[in-house]
Amino acid sequence: MSSAAVAISARSARASLAFSCVGHAYAHIFEPIFFIAALVLPAEMGMSYEEVLALIVAGKLCYGLLAPLAGWLGDRWSTVGMMAVYFLGLGGAAVGVGFAQGPWMLALALGLMGVFGSIYHPVGIAWLIRNAVDKGKAIGLNGVFGGIGPALAGIVAGGLIAVSGWRAAFIVPGVAVVATGVLFLVMVLRGVVVEVRGDRRPEPAASREDAVRAGLVLSVTMLCAGLIYQSTQPVLPKLFAERLGDAGVAVAAGGVTVVYLLAGLTQILAGHLADRLSPRRIYIFAALAQVPLLLGLAYASGYGLVAVAVLAVSFNMAGIPAENLLLSRYTPARWRGTAFGLKFVLSFGVSGLGVPLVSVIRGATGGFEALFLLLAIAAAMVALAASRLPPERVVLAEVPAE
Repeated sequence: MSSAAVAISARSARASLAFSCVGHAYAHIFEPIFFIAALVLPAEMGMSYEEVLALIVAGKLCYGLLAPLAGWLGDRWSTVGMMAVYFLGLGGAAVGVGFAQGPWMLALALGLMGVFGSIYHPVGIAWLIRNAVDKGKAIGLNGVFGGIGPALAGIVAGGLIAVSGWRAAFIVPGVAVVATGVLFLVMVLRGVVVEVRGDRRPEPAASREDAVRAGLVLSVTMLCAGLIYQSTQPVLPKLFAERLGDAGVAVAAGGVTVVYLLAGLTQILAGHLADRLSPRRIYIFAALAQVPLLLGLAYASGYGLVAVAVLAVSFNMAGIPAENLLLSRYTPARWRGTAFGLKFVLSFGVSGLGVPLVSVIRGATGGFEALFLLLAIAAAMVALAASRLPPERVVLAEVPAE
């Protein structure tokens, strides 16, 4: 490549990292906003807490089940084009949630959020990896923003609900997402963000046998790890509200903010270690560490509950950079978006059933103890399955993509 082309490629890579990180925060901000809003929606809608939770199930399923289609369109059409659709569509749908009248309209708007939200993970992360040199570090930094999303949700939802009601908690951030989409389109038209098809730092091709083996193993681990994440997120606001004394919505939201902000920061270290050590071992260790912590969440209370929650969510998130790095290493660049789409069928689609699972277990037992026992078993299964991954492979030196 010429020096000018290299400069353009580097500038685009930086812009891609920035928009991918911001996009990741947006991908994770609205669901926890809903779970916090769900503390006040029963009185607004004349429904029980469990019935309110059910309104988001269709959106969560779309969020995961449509991911392969989004990834395929990114691979075959344009990652940049799909990211523009993501920003504008997700923001518009969030505004629609804020203006929804009645349960059915609310469920429909949440479903549209799931449709557009399904674009980010298969397209945005594949786009990030394609542009990154230190892939693990980039994934870790990107993951921090995924943690910032739920952390901001606590501040945004708690503050806006207190000042202007639950509708503002969706409309205000929705407008911000649309504005980001407009800025993104401007950057594309000015050539600051450009489409790339090959990796800036290629990886050695995996053998067919290793690719199949890794695919099968990661299918199990991603399903179980996703179930833990998807079940923990809706539980924490309610858990904090019940076990932090006479905590109201603001205190519960603040607890969620602390947990996800601190937990998200662990991904920078986890991604850095995944680049330099063994992502396979980091993945196994992160899963094993969750087992006692999830069991602890079943019975902890007070400030100890917040501390255990921070550690449990931190180790759950620490496994994500290693997981994404492993998946990218066993997938050709031209099919990476599709592969990440299939991942999120498991992590956010099938595992999205964690929300009705929470509702069913809560309704049957009146508490969350049985749920956390189930999640601890899922974490142990992640570690056991990950131990069957193929041996580590050597990564090639950087070769700029044409």
